[in-house]
Amino acid sequence: MRIDEPEIGIAVLHILAAQPNGRATVRRIIREMPNYVRLSAEDQAASWTRNGEEIWEQQVRNLKSHSTAAGNIFNRGYVVQYSRGVWQITTDGLRRVARAA
Repeated sequence: MRIDEPEIGIAVLHILAAQPNGRATVRRIIREMPNYVRLSAEDQAASWTRNGEEIWEQQVRNLKSHSTAAGNIFNRGYVVQYSRGVWQITTDGLRRVARAA
């Protein structure tokens, strides 16, 4: 069974919350993700559209490109783009992580 974008989004919140300043590069988020979620063989298959990436890595990047979708961590105000390729958790995002604990 494949992981979905909402699950990836929750993991991103936890990764960002664990950073001293609440922000991280997308590369760091991708590097940390396997420590926060279980990735199936299907998740680790090669992406159809992004050469050199696995499907789950594309899903991480999709969070920003799908930022207007209902329930998305950017749309809900849990994460903002601090600068190009750098995401930061917001106060609302920290509250969301605390509720999940």
